[in-house]
Amino acid sequence: MQSLKTFSLWLIVALTLSSAAGCSSWVYRINIPQGNFLEQSDVDKLRVNMTREQVVYVLGKPIAENAFDNNTWRYVYSFNKGRSNEQYKSLVINFENEKLASISGDYEQPENFTTPLEQ
Repeated sequence: MQSLKTFSLWLIVALTLSSAAGCSSWVYRINIPQGNFLEQSDVDKLRVNMTREQVVYVLGKPIAENAFDNNTWRYVYSFNKGRSNEQYKSLVINFENEKLASISGDYEQPENFTTPLEQ
């Protein structure tokens, strides 16, 4: 009879501890980076009238291309660090006549963006 009480007590303690461990805040959560990681220094290399190939050389292929509008590229990056809030950055590039026309998003436009590269 004594061993049954001891066993029941240990079983209750083990179940309580295992259920509490699953709900705790100290359980490790991995960092999850997704998309195109861009730095401002990469964006600073962009110039108006660059070709698509030049943009790909500077930034890489975009994570998302608009299937209905081939003139818009989106570079999207999200980073979920453990339990903290997700960080999100995007850069939208627009082309006109196969040349870079404008950029918008979470990055600053380069000071000399409107100065075309020398041909």
